[in-house]
Amino acid sequence: MTARLTPNSTAKPTKTGTTTKVIRGTSKVVDTEVDFFSKARNNADTYMNYTRPPLAVGLEPIKKAFHDAKARGVHLRYLTEITKDNLIYCKELMQIVHDLRHLDGIKGNFMISESEYVAPLILFEHRKVAPQAVYSNIKEVVEQQQYVFDNFWNMAIPAEERIKEIEERRTIRYETKVFRDQDEIANKIKYLLETSGELLVCSSFGGLQLGYHSFLDSGKDVLAKSRRGEHKGIRLVTKAIDRDSIELLKILLDMGIQIREIKNMPPMNFSVTEKEVHTTIDEMKDGKMAQSVLVSNEPVYVNHFRSIFEELWKDGIDAKTRIASIEEGADLGEVEVVPTSSRAGEIYLELVRNAQKEVMIMFPTPNAFLRQHTIGVVSLAKEAAQRRNVKIRILMPKHESTEELVRNLTGTAEEQEEGYHPSRHINNIDIRYIEQAILDTHATILVVDKKTSLVMEIRDDSKTTFEEAIGLSTYSNSKAGVLSYLSLLGNLWLQTELYQQIKESSIRLEVANEKLKVHDKMQQEFIDIAAHELRTPIQPILGLSQIIRHKLKDTDCVEPLDIIIRNALRLQRLTEDILDVQKIESQTMQLNKERFELSEWISNLVADYRNDLGKEEEKKAIKLITELNISAPIVVDADRNRLAQVIHNLLNNSVRYTKEGTIAVITKEKDQQVIVSVKDTGKGIALDILPRLFSKFVTKSYQGTGLGLYISRGIIEAHGGKIWAENNDDGKGATFTFSLPTK
Repeated sequence: MTARLTPNSTAKPTKTGTTTKVIRGTSKVVDTEVDFFSKARNNADTYMNYTRPPLAVGLEPIKKAFHDAKARGVHLRYLTEITKDNLIYCKELMQIVHDLRHLDGIKGNFMISESEYVAPLILFEHRKVAPQAVYSNIKEVVEQQQYVFDNFWNMAIPAEERIKEIEERRTIRYETKVFRDQDEIANKIKYLLETSGELLVCSSFGGLQLGYHSFLDSGKDVLAKSRRGEHKGIRLVTKAIDRDSIELLKILLDMGIQIREIKNMPPMNFSVTEKEVHTTIDEMKDGKMAQSVLVSNEPVYVNHFRSIFEELWKDGIDAKTRIASIEEGADLGEVEVVPTSSRAGEIYLELVRNAQKEVMIMFPTPNAFLRQHTIGVVSLAKEAAQRRNVKIRILMPKHESTEELVRNLTGTAEEQEEGYHPSRHINNIDIRYIEQAILDTHATILVVDKKTSLVMEIRDDSKTTFEEAIGLSTYSNSKAGVLSYLSLLGNLWLQTELYQQIKESSIRLEVANEKLKVHDKMQQEFIDIAAHELRTPIQPILGLSQIIRHKLKDTDCVEPLDIIIRNALRLQRLTEDILDVQKIESQTMQLNKERFELSEWISNLVADYRNDLGKEEEKKAIKLITELNISAPIVVDADRNRLAQVIHNLLNNSVRYTKEGTIAVITKEKDQQVIVSVKDTGKGIALDILPRLFSKFVTKSYQGTGLGLYISRGIIEAHGGKIWAENNDDGKGATFTFSLPTK
């Protein structure tokens, strides 16, 4: 890929310190490339056509730049087209970079690091330095080009393979062919097994039965090679495991095959090695041979299917764990943490497309509705209502930007009055408006047929596309989890009815207020019950996950298990916050007070926090310090754990909004009071939320609930103290302060 600018193009700054510009002159181009390598911190990726390797090893400033970057620990990847003409240079290049790969037909030239992009503007002129280059350090440009490089890199082959092919003058005949003869298909499968160095299989249960009954001996030979270190083994993904498939899967596991369960099976079965791919759309029921199989050794197809398999494997659940839960009668359903928005979109569409009875969706913002209308969710819901008689219920804020789409969805142009009442209701589609503040969430919640749920967190509501806006998502068919979300949506749905009844009936204000109080009490009781009910399953999920993580030997499972642990901890913290809010509002919070010396205790607490912060502190270049402006020990009568909770909340808040600089915890004594401040050099407090900063649900971040400062205020006030916040006078960061009486 190359950038295109007109001859008169100039640099176009977009933000402070960011720019895109054209570098002119060969010497300046070389200087820019050398500077690129000197600034790279972690990685530097190079994508060049077949004429560039001679310059990489022959042009001394560039060669030295590679060596210097490697010496500093920068990981170097180089992607080019290796030919018999540049073979000697590529061999030398292999000694310089960490990893060299070959890809046919490379035409452009560019280099990418974690912060910069450089694209020399020259095509196939041998040994000539580019007269111009495009440079950019704009984050979006860098991220886009890194994505392009990674895609090309995944399609490429190791340099060793390409060099061996050239040196041995082998001629590989690439072809893609469909086989329909049963004997030919069987022979191709045996050949695939016998010549593989690694076998990746995505198959339905019928395909597993076929493999076990017809190709068991060949499979055993492959696994024997694997035990001798001559083969990378067999990895298998299959759809939902049930009691009917357990026995065969246990046999395959005992043989040494690695197996994971995936929720959504692709519309095909396939097997792929490093050289060849076999795929069929036949179901192969009861282990019958497929009627037709597509076989290809073309690298683009082989690499494509290997990439598909790795994505499925990453999202899969270990079969041994799944089988154990079924056999123990503890099959509580599946909970899948979906880290990518593209995967969440696929699950979202499939759930709505396959709904049979009911779909409930809560859109937290008008933009959320618009984005999900764009990807086709809303039209799928309308189709389900019209063709399959599925009941569709939608909760969303009212906004003029969505009115026309809502009319098209329900099929009526009748305008409704402002308020909380149902806005549209025709056939099986019921849409109700509710204030965005009442929704009070940063996630789209979907519940289908009272059996499955999908919760998609909004990372940035200002984005126009689903992929950009959505962050982490959670899919579940766990009965307890689904019913919790169903109750939440049902409660909000009833709330719209309540407001409608209040508006339409002309009852006295006192009666209306009483109903609201009753409803609010019901809502608080529900939250209290839900929080306690969530707390019960969270602890075993977290404890067992951590035990498994500690004992885990399969490194492929570490990342998904870490995701589960992190999200279980997040859910645990949220549950505890909800319970604390209930205690504060019901004035039932109990303090276990004791007399202790505060200043030393704070110093130890900050030291422990600094150790826990670890890599996050290093990554953000944050310096965490303690300042004690006291002349004598300070003694307080307080609850140690609750005060620690306040200080942790304030530190977490500062770390979240401070990319670099200093966070200082300052302790001083004044007028028989101890004053503790957390002062940072971050982005400061937005003026629109400053007056209500310590109220519930006040936050500018899509990562928090807005409960931490509210809880902190409740704890400090319960101790007879005060808490406040202000932006720093120098315009850099903010200071959060609380005071406590001393003894």
